[in-house]
Amino acid sequence: MTKKVISYIALILLGLCFLIPFVIMVLGSFKEMRYALLGPLFDFSSSLSLNNYLYIFKDGIFLRWIWNTVVITIIPVLSQMLFCAILGYIFAKKQFKGREVTFWIFMAVIMIPQQLLIIPKYIMFAKFSWINTYWSLIVPEIWGIMGVFLIRQFLQSIPNDFEEAARIDGANDLKIFFKVILPLSIPVVATVGTFSFISNWNDLFQPLIYMTQEQMYTISVGLASMLGKEGNFGIEMAGSALSFIPTFLIFLFFQRYFTEGIQMSGLK
Repeated sequence: MTKKVISYIALILLGLCFLIPFVIMVLGSFKEMRYALLGPLFDFSSSLSLNNYLYIFKDGIFLRWIWNTVVITIIPVLSQMLFCAILGYIFAKKQFKGREVTFWIFMAVIMIPQQLLIIPKYIMFAKFSWINTYWSLIVPEIWGIMGVFLIRQFLQSIPNDFEEAARIDGANDLKIFFKVILPLSIPVVATVGTFSFISNWNDLFQPLIYMTQEQMYTISVGLASMLGKEGNFGIEMAGSALSFIPTFLIFLFFQRYFTEGIQMSGLK
């Protein structure tokens, strides 16, 4: 009994450590304040207002940042869910020469820090005239190696009997994939989509490098620049709260698939 009480207390304290920054963000977004002062954030007697949110929505540049982020997030999410499923199916169920070597070469790419590739990529994108365009952020994210890995691991746990039964019924590879494999892979495909959405929506590093014009900023880069421009902590917190909502809703909606996909991907 004592161990349970100690465990619960430890978990509550740990939960509070994660919750306090969120509370600071939400309360700070409803207060007009120039600096990040801890005391006033918890002073409920002081007036709360929507002025920070009204200011943000009146400022057209913030809406532009949201649109930029939506574009560079939604397209890679949809493309990764499709292409990672196709490649994962090929590496899991198809036999061809060099399959394992090719797959592990892909895996080796993950070990290379992306920061090392940023200069060669910038030079290449500059030659393509992709700087300050969506292409520099969309094209490299059309498919993701980690997504291929997760789907491959998931599909290896599915018996080949499903595929063989479909072939006996006269289905070709395309029908087998879309009618048999893809419906069975919904949990892991949703997991890949969730990872992709959160990664692209919150990405600061690549948009900071490739987007040098303010109207092409994503919301993460825009928020980073806003505090220096506005000098207002409340506005910064309001923008952060708005940026948090989509990722929270996506995770909440796909939570069941997300958990199931991670569990099944680890079976092999």
